[in-house]
Amino acid sequence: MTRGAREPMPGRYPVTFGEVELLRDLDRQHGWMLSKDGVPQSYVDLEDPTYLDFEYVRLMADVIDVLPDGPLTCVHVGGGACTIPRYVAATRPGSRHIVVEPDAALVELVRSQLDLRSVPKLKVRLQGGLEAIAGIWDDSTDLLVLDAFTGATMPVELATAEYMADLARVLRPTGTLLINLADGKGLTFARRLVATVRGTFRHVALLADPGVMRGRRFGNLIVAASPPNCPSTCSPAAPPEASPRPAACTARR
Repeated sequence: MTRGAREPMPGRYPVTFGEVELLRDLDRQHGWMLSKDGVPQSYVDLEDPTYLDFEYVRLMADVIDVLPDGPLTCVHVGGGACTIPRYVAATRPGSRHIVVEPDAALVELVRSQLDLRSVPKLKVRLQGGLEAIAGIWDDSTDLLVLDAFTGATMPVELATAEYMADLARVLRPTGTLLINLADGKGLTFARRLVATVRGTFRHVALLADPGVMRGRRFGNLIVAASPPNCPSTCSPAAPPEASPRPAACTARR
């Protein structure tokens, strides 16, 4: 935590779109969980931002770690406790972040209770995902993370072909898109979203825990994609086969 930052206070807090709960991790001294309606939304370790508790966040980090070295210009649609911005700031010093989050009270809670000011070069835009991306310059972003949820589902307006085209517009030719979604048996939504993403992006990978990938249980999946004019050498890579964590399928148009 930064000097002068106060110790978080666990409890329930009203936010613009309902109520969230801040929970201390009894197994890690500086670990905190942010949940809404009983569903865990974000986890952060205030002393070690490279510690990632959620499986799907570790999958995102696996992709980020194989991108070319150096700082990144990032856009994050969906704020939560800003776990990925904290991770990128720690592992790639000098990175810049725009975090898009429409819930002003949630942003203030994370800023005051979870030391958001400790993340350098981070700006928050209090907007929805559609209008925020529309206001970002072309070819300006190295990493775009789409992690926005309404309850346990991804907003359908952020899963359209038109929105994917707008995301591609703001990505640089060597940029990478990461999308977090949740699905269950049959992976109906995941299949539709991957097909939509493939309509815009040449290199696409779907990553998840093997049980989720096989549709045996409900859980999070990650879509990783890169633009049509990105050579195959810069497409997002699945984690090494030696890793027992994820399963992945890839497709190129």
